[in-house]
Amino acid sequence: MRVPKFSVNTLIEIAVGAFAAVLTALALEGVSLGPFFILGGLTALVYLTFGGRVGAQAAGGLQGNPTSIPAVKFDDIGGQESAKRELCEGLEFINDPERVRDLGIRPLKGLLLVGPPGTGKTMLAKAAANYTNSVFIPVSGSEFVEIYAGVGAKRVRQVFANARKQAKKSTGSAVVFIDEIDVLGGHRGKHSSHLEYDQTLNQLLVEMDGISTADDTRILVIAATNRVDLLDPALLRPGRFDRIIRVDLPEKEGRLKILQIHTRNKPIAEDVDLEVIAQETYGFSGAHLESLANEAAILALRSSEDSVRMAHFREAIEKVMMGEKTDRQPSRAELERIAVHEIGHGLVGEIVRPGSVSSVAITPRSNALGYVRNAPRDDMYLYTKEHLEGQIKICLAGCIAEDVVCGSRSTGAASDFEQAFKFARQIIDSGMSELGIVSRDDLPRATYNRTLTQIISKQEDIVRSYVEGAKNRIFEASRELIKRERISGDELRRLLALQDTECIGA
Repeated sequence: MRVPKFSVNTLIEIAVGAFAAVLTALALEGVSLGPFFILGGLTALVYLTFGGRVGAQAAGGLQGNPTSIPAVKFDDIGGQESAKRELCEGLEFINDPERVRDLGIRPLKGLLLVGPPGTGKTMLAKAAANYTNSVFIPVSGSEFVEIYAGVGAKRVRQVFANARKQAKKSTGSAVVFIDEIDVLGGHRGKHSSHLEYDQTLNQLLVEMDGISTADDTRILVIAATNRVDLLDPALLRPGRFDRIIRVDLPEKEGRLKILQIHTRNKPIAEDVDLEVIAQETYGFSGAHLESLANEAAILALRSSEDSVRMAHFREAIEKVMMGEKTDRQPSRAELERIAVHEIGHGLVGEIVRPGSVSSVAITPRSNALGYVRNAPRDDMYLYTKEHLEGQIKICLAGCIAEDVVCGSRSTGAASDFEQAFKFARQIIDSGMSELGIVSRDDLPRATYNRTLTQIISKQEDIVRSYVEGAKNRIFEASRELIKRERISGDELRRLLALQDTECIGA
């Protein structure tokens, strides 16, 4: 039987709680508590006199277990050029404090990195410490909050005291990195059970206010979150977190740089085109791209090859996006329906955006029995009404292909319908429907639902004309897909003869 291990701090907290429970029970029995209070006072005095070091050791994790100066450099991070520029500007007061002081610049006390998971926020914080030759002290927001009042505030004080101590021992500067700060820095007053969260945040505010250029050591706080909307306004005001730096998903050029970084230690075959891979991985974060390169190398190892080929990368993209292949084996009738469904998606996808389909497969992955992978030519940041209507067409194409070719629909289109209605809602909420500019909250529900249905119905009629005009081609292409399980976008376009758009009612 394994005996759980507890830190010294945890054991102290348990002992305090047990002592309080015993005193309560004795008080209910009518026992005088005077001697116990005297004993408790003497114990506390001894602890404060001789046990300070034990308390500091108990918070070793909170003090960050400083890893000296990280080896990560800004050159090791791809796809975040804007974030790196903003960071470097905010770090100059550490590298050149005299010049900053001569110009009358108030040093920045805190930098907040905001962005989706996996975009490299922790890597940027480490690179900032390397850039400024500073001790790096990482902590997590969840480490500060405990059930006992006052513990979190104490731990905040310990972190900053340790940062000053380590900075004096080392280079004179330290970077305190607080990951998931939304756990620690949420809006005050939302926790009605006790004020431990508020006390901890208040202490953090006090510590950041206490950072001064007059100190012998220079302290910079860098925090990361993907929920900036949860943070207390007092934390975001200038003088605490002076800059909010967006760390977004990388664009195509950024994805290419990230792929180059993560493949430089791998034997890459001559047929690998990283630019094509970067184009086909729209929406991937840096973490996804690192996993992609790693999975491609694993596939090469599995097939006993000496280099990583393009086929390995294409398979890895689908694995990262959809998950590993499953052991589910659909029946022949189900397989035929799945193939028709996916070919329908591919057909309309090509009509809406020619050349966008990268591959079509009926290999079960995760919860999907088949899928169509699209590779947009350019990253998009704004969506027109025509684009959103095109997305609705693609979503509806699978079930309509089943209806036209197989004579009925199936439950396999449920998630497609959810996506179609999401795009329809975007059209209404963006003021691009026949209703004009409206507020969803103030709009009668019946009117909103009727407009949604009209948008979907209109696109359904258009898709049906596409599919009926290409019924025989869909059937033949689905037979080929069943034989091969996966076909490329070029093969799909050849099978459907999409260069002759008139024959399919486009």
